[in-house]
Amino acid sequence: MSWIKGVAHWVEADTAMISVAFTWRMPEARRLAEYYIARGLRVRVGGPAVMTQGRFIADLAEVGGDYPDAIARHNPLATFASRGCPVNCWFCIVPRLEGKTFTLIPDFPVRPILCDNNLSALPEDYQQHIVDRYIAASVPLADANSGFEPQTFTADTFQRWKPILRGPWRFGFDESSEGDHVRRVMFLLRGVSARRKQVYVMIGHEPFAHCMERIQRVIEWGGEPYVQPFMLLNSLTKTPSVRHDWTEDKLRHVQRWVNRHIWRKVPFRNYNANAKAPRRRSFALIDGVTK
Repeated sequence: MSWIKGVAHWVEADTAMISVAFTWRMPEARRLAEYYIARGLRVRVGGPAVMTQGRFIADLAEVGGDYPDAIARHNPLATFASRGCPVNCWFCIVPRLEGKTFTLIPDFPVRPILCDNNLSALPEDYQQHIVDRYIAASVPLADANSGFEPQTFTADTFQRWKPILRGPWRFGFDESSEGDHVRRVMFLLRGVSARRKQVYVMIGHEPFAHCMERIQRVIEWGGEPYVQPFMLLNSLTKTPSVRHDWTEDKLRHVQRWVNRHIWRKVPFRNYNANAKAPRRRSFALIDGVTK
């Protein structure tokens, strides 16, 4: 179930297709466009990245447009059963890219990775339609990639998806104001192992203390946090946006401390990000004595 690293490209007849997931991959996409043009091919470029950085490559290629099931070019095991999201989070590209209302895809290809942006906010009958399609196809849902929305997740949602979801239950805890909703979801998921309650925690857009409090709450409520530093939607480099009392180093250190599960062994205040792992001692047996 491996994903490519953000840029998918392929050739159809006289046209090279380039699909770019992340804006910081646009320089790579531009180099690919130059390569294909040198081969005499027409170039089309699409994907989430062109929503904010299409101008970066517009002088070389046709930008935008629709290509059905482009997600399979990024991972052949991935699919969408719907597009769009009504929540309209200020930091998210989805409403601008796919719309603030859902577009349903009833005959979607049933595959193990489901990438819908907000499963729990979909109409209940359509959620059941998705579940029924997985059951009928005998395809286990290995990963609901973008997960569920805490505000709309209910006990019924849990029971509806429980028969098919084999991977983690994914949620976001992006701002402190969402705490009550996330705690309620953790209560609904009691009995599910911590490893299967993965909560995305965005950091950097709120002060350090607020972000750390959200991380600690996820742990206290029996889940596993996964940290993502806040980045601008048009960034051409994979560097976080530094705000409040953060530094770029602190953002990366917190991300490493959380995502490598170092929090299980040491609190962040005692974490030395620059410490090297102890080197293994090598032993030689000389005349029956270890040296």
